[in-house]
Amino acid sequence: MPTPRIDLGFFAGLPVAVLGLGKSGLAAAKALHAAGAEVWAWDDNEDARAKARADDIPLVDLNSVNWQEVTSLILSPGIPHSFPRPHPIAAAAKQHNVEIIGDIELLARAQRNAIYTGITGTNGKSTTTALIGHILKLSARQVEVGGNLGTPALTLEPLDSGGIYVLEMSSYQLELTLSITFDVAVLLNITPDHLDRHGGIEGYIKAKRLIFHRQTRPRSAIIGVDDATCRGIYEELKQRDEQTVIGISGERATPGGVYVENGILIDDTEGKRVSAIDLAECPSLPGSHNGQNAAAAYAACKALGVDPAVICACLRSFPGLAHRQQIVAVIEDVPYVNDSKATNADAAAKALACYDRILWIAGGRAKDGGLAGLEPFYGRIAHAFLIGEAANDFARTLEGHVPVSLSGTIAQAVTAAADAASRLPGSVVLLSPACASFDQFSNFEKRGEAFVAAVEALPGRRGELAGAKALRPASLEKGGAA
Repeated sequence: MPTPRIDLGFFAGLPVAVLGLGKSGLAAAKALHAAGAEVWAWDDNEDARAKARADDIPLVDLNSVNWQEVTSLILSPGIPHSFPRPHPIAAAAKQHNVEIIGDIELLARAQRNAIYTGITGTNGKSTTTALIGHILKLSARQVEVGGNLGTPALTLEPLDSGGIYVLEMSSYQLELTLSITFDVAVLLNITPDHLDRHGGIEGYIKAKRLIFHRQTRPRSAIIGVDDATCRGIYEELKQRDEQTVIGISGERATPGGVYVENGILIDDTEGKRVSAIDLAECPSLPGSHNGQNAAAAYAACKALGVDPAVICACLRSFPGLAHRQQIVAVIEDVPYVNDSKATNADAAAKALACYDRILWIAGGRAKDGGLAGLEPFYGRIAHAFLIGEAANDFARTLEGHVPVSLSGTIAQAVTAAADAASRLPGSVVLLSPACASFDQFSNFEKRGEAFVAAVEALPGRRGELAGAKALRPASLEKGGAA
């Protein structure tokens, strides 16, 4: 992990507790220790404690401390502090009125003069965050990209006035961040997810809305209008008229906003309906969901002062993100697409909408609802190869609608799908599991890496993306609807 770069000298000499020593927690503990704080670090997992010990981080069992001595508790975002029940250490801190904050709050307190751009949403936030960072970097802006995307906030470089932090913000992180008022705040979409951690859908929505906390003009709120919940938030903020509110859409005209119409990205922020770019020129951004991501990035970067022509040039060169409709190979004219990040049915639907003949690898540890909502895409699935704990349940759901094989593992599924592809011209082999990975893998990245390794082991002629006709299905052609 990179060495923490952010100076937290304002905590020098003060006792600060850190709970959770994963990437962000360990970076926070290191930064606090380097700043001269009295660090009390703890993790329930012995392996995590061993890593911290190897980095000379002081370990203190937070289950048995005097909380009246503690200034702050730095909590890793994966640890519950409210629902479904708070971690005992978080509960003890709260009982003694100790502030509970996250590592991004520490960044905000240390780097007060920077410009902050925040991106949240149930799906698409990582791609949009990376895309905004890509555009700003190629535009010669001083920019650092991190947060929930995977780079801990305190390992980012310090930025002078005018420097821009582009931060992917999960609902958990938003609840632990008090000081940032985002100069540009992006809310892409909201669908049910993590409801146990927020006490239900209303709590989840409330957490997502924190992205707009204290915003006033000239700050910008960029909001997707493709789902009813976000559309309601958009209309409410428009009516309040406190900040600049820009609607974005991957599928409908949005007056005064940025949207996709017949495959063309339209900029109507100045009321002129400018055709900015044909998204067919951006192969790493397939589907209407990526249309929304592109619209969000365009709107955000324009709000940050980037010239629209430059934004469009950068959209064309965006390489995409690993595990998010990542085209890992084209073998015998068959594209193999790694969408391991699709850990729920709603995310998988966005990938299934992009291709006309799909050899689908799905399964893992099912989330609430299973495959509900994917019925409209069954006609696109030539065969499903099911893996993991959910395989039998998914097979029963798909029975009579989609041919199914119980493959068990990703390696077996890839081999079987490759064999089927040899008999089904125009197919795409798509890993889009609609499940969590935790039955077979520690995270979705490891699952995606297993898919990539299995594809790389396949025999056959490797080709260029341009030769893969399946990546340009009729549903994505200009004038079509994805």
